[in-house]
Amino acid sequence: MTKPSSSDRPAPAPAPDSAVAPTFATRDPNTAAFWDERFRQGFTPWDQAGVPAAFASFAARTAPRPVFIPGCGNAHEVGWLAQAGWTVRAIDFSADAVAAARSQLGPHGALVEQADFFAYRPPFVTGWIYERAFLCALPPARRADYAARMAQLLESGGLLAGFFFFDDAPKGPPFGITRADLDALLSPSFELVEEQDVDDSIPVFAGRERWMTWRRR
Repeated sequence: MTKPSSSDRPAPAPAPDSAVAPTFATRDPNTAAFWDERFRQGFTPWDQAGVPAAFASFAARTAPRPVFIPGCGNAHEVGWLAQAGWTVRAIDFSADAVAAARSQLGPHGALVEQADFFAYRPPFVTGWIYERAFLCALPPARRADYAARMAQLLESGGLLAGFFFFDDAPKGPPFGITRADLDALLSPSFELVEEQDVDDSIPVFAGRERWMTWRRR
């Protein structure tokens, strides 16, 4: 089946100016209310507003397999994969994010569910978990839980592939991670098989993210 071209994706939306960012009542990213409030007010500077080139390139050279997308936000990649014939399921902690995703996905909206990543299990054996601004949305205290859950969801040979945000600043989200800390986090259960520069980052991630593919040991 012909895959959608990465050149068809909309131009990235500019990140909102922090000087005019809305005032938020919730400050704890461990809660769904934190993300609900931001989606409700249209403050999503992490949203690419389309499909990143590295994602499209990876999918084009990878045999189709069931894909799980946690923390999917507006879920642009869900529609792209579904149109290309891939099996895909996505979740977000935020009910408002899920509503936004379903609205823009049309007939593919049912592929997105509201759920907690740490309790949810996809309705298939997962071959690829797509990482897109999910690890960096989690407070650092949850990183060990993230690595353990990823390992549980992927069988041997399954792929954890996507964008990883590198930064050593303690504030977030996005919460950056150092390269050494990421290697220490994932290496017990995964081996790194690919990485490359990203040349179409949106402003909040520009110069600080890489596409990486980790294979479940």
